[in-house]
Amino acid sequence: MENRIVNFLDNNRESFIEISQRIHKNPEIGNEEYFAAELLTKFLKDKNFTIERDIAGHETGFIARKKSKYGEFPKIAFLAEYDALPNLGHACGHNIIGAISVAGAVALGELLDSIPGEIVVYGCPSEEGGENGSSKGSFVRENLFKDIDVAMIIHPSSENAITKKSLAVNPLDFEFFGKSSHAAGSPENGKNALDALIHFFNGIATLRQHVKPDVKIHGIITHGGDAPNIIPDYTKARFYIRSSTKEGCDEITEKVEAIAHGAAIMTGCKAKISSFQNRVDNLVPTRYFDDLYVETMKKLGVEVCVDSEKSMGSTDVGNVSHVVPTIHPNIKICNCSVSGHTHEFAQAAGSVKGDEAVILGGKALALLGLSLIVNKDKLNRIKDEFVKR
Repeated sequence: MENRIVNFLDNNRESFIEISQRIHKNPEIGNEEYFAAELLTKFLKDKNFTIERDIAGHETGFIARKKSKYGEFPKIAFLAEYDALPNLGHACGHNIIGAISVAGAVALGELLDSIPGEIVVYGCPSEEGGENGSSKGSFVRENLFKDIDVAMIIHPSSENAITKKSLAVNPLDFEFFGKSSHAAGSPENGKNALDALIHFFNGIATLRQHVKPDVKIHGIITHGGDAPNIIPDYTKARFYIRSSTKEGCDEITEKVEAIAHGAAIMTGCKAKISSFQNRVDNLVPTRYFDDLYVETMKKLGVEVCVDSEKSMGSTDVGNVSHVVPTIHPNIKICNCSVSGHTHEFAQAAGSVKGDEAVILGGKALALLGLSLIVNKDKLNRIKDEFVKR
């Protein structure tokens, strides 16, 4: 069965590479991935997966399923991402992620004529955030992973590595409402929303001395006023508030919100705080699951770095990892001098190394999924560790 997987992906490599390349050449930002979603679902449907579209408020989301006649346990999930970054294209390599997950799911699905189980591909829009972003948060909130036994995804990187911890993040908009007036003729009649916003930023700068090392607070001003001779009656800032755990993130968010309300009181304004996308939870690794991934990659002739201490920012895969045992390892497509979210990484995502990662990653996920189906002790050990963590 392992040979069937490897041979299937080798014999069909051009089909999966074409998926990655076509998505790479047609980048679409979060919740606008119509081309990518159509391409992936059509391919999966042709491979006898049933397709459900428009998932949990995300029009470009989908769930694809293929079941064995020998029973639907276990249920193995593959997480597909396919959104791009504004002005950078696929500078995080989500074209590769989508292709890897589909390749692994289809290859493993070819064996359902002789083994039990169900293969489920979750098409997850807008991992990079934005308006109504981080769709996995919506999927988790709607309890769409309730019957899933394990979830898998591989992310392109400058190294081959196991799942790393990630930061929880609260994505919040802060709006201040004041009263406009002529800045020279009658300033005494105004309530300056820009002053409130500036006090807010200064308050956060002061707070940074009194936070733990894992806390990150960063934001921008999206609206600061309309004209210098008009006292601004409306201003707005957008912030990411991060911490190593969702509990720590909530704690620091409470302090930031208090600063916003304080800045409003100081200037006679009102403050409004709202989420502009799903909150993202920290990623909880299941180490035995990663150990099995390392063993699988060794079978394929690839050594994987097992250092997991360095954080990798934030990802809504973290939301999934709180409800299902999940792996999110890295696969190498470039050298260590190239970092994500750059034009150089976007080039790597469309390179020959990126193409090879699609096939290698597909093999790794399919072989790992197979090992969990045929060896229930491994699957049970993963689930036991997940419950303890």
